[in-house]
Amino acid sequence: MRTEATRMAFARTLLELARQDSSLFAVATDSRGSVTLTDFADELPNQFVECGIAEQNAIGISAGLANGGLRPFVCGPACFYTMRSAEQVKVDVGYSGANVKIIGVSGGVSYGALGSTHHATQDIALMRATPGLEIFLPADGPQTVALTRYLAKSDKPAYVRMGRAAVTTIYNNDACFIPGRANRLRLGRDAAVIASGEMVTIALEAAKELAYEGIDVSVYDMHTIRPLDEAAIMEAADTGFVLTVEEHDIHGGLGGAVAEVLSQCKPTRMRILGLPDEKLYSGTGDEVFAHYGLTPQGIAKTVQQWR
Repeated sequence: MRTEATRMAFARTLLELARQDSSLFAVATDSRGSVTLTDFADELPNQFVECGIAEQNAIGISAGLANGGLRPFVCGPACFYTMRSAEQVKVDVGYSGANVKIIGVSGGVSYGALGSTHHATQDIALMRATPGLEIFLPADGPQTVALTRYLAKSDKPAYVRMGRAAVTTIYNNDACFIPGRANRLRLGRDAAVIASGEMVTIALEAAKELAYEGIDVSVYDMHTIRPLDEAAIMEAADTGFVLTVEEHDIHGGLGGAVAEVLSQCKPTRMRILGLPDEKLYSGTGDEVFAHYGLTPQGIAKTVQQWR
């Protein structure tokens, strides 16, 4: 079983591409270690900008680079690039249409033990409310590689959320990545689980557990939140019950996006499994997941109770 952190797959691929394309820049905020950009900075110093701990400045600088014809990737902790830099993201990137790729690492509760100041559990809701941004949550290393290659060619602003720890590899190295097209990883008739980011692996494990109980569920990897694959959501609804699973507040994230589609187009029984609307407990990521039911057993239990 192969594992790799998505942030490492991203940094490795960006360096590979930047060697061939001098318009690709990495912008950091004392975050080259957390993003694993040290090799990039050492090898391509003329394509690397260090802003210090100043995320708002970094977004503005990146917008300036983009307006000058360059292709910046501004990288650092998701909690700071969304909440602290919200106005700059809204005005300098979204409103202005600047070709900036915002790479938020250690999203969700990756920094679990550091507490709420370092949790990024509202980032998708905030980015969804910012017009003009594509939004991606890669599930594993190979998908991150394919996504990075797409982003390097795309002229559209984007927000990408990645985790911190190594995750199980789901896809082959040559897996196809189509923005806005969810991947159905398992076909079932009794229920459908739609997951994003690093919850996809956990959803697949839950599906295996449910199969032992005679419950056959579909599993979808909704790697793109904008543009959203509404056709896949409608297909999932054919099972009669949809469960969304995300490392995010239950308001405004993947679950909210799916509910918006189903409530207006195809009313379907569904539940949203995520982090509750309260001050979260601190601990390791696995401890937080276990407490709030974001585990294979928690997903399976929710399907059994509500389908």
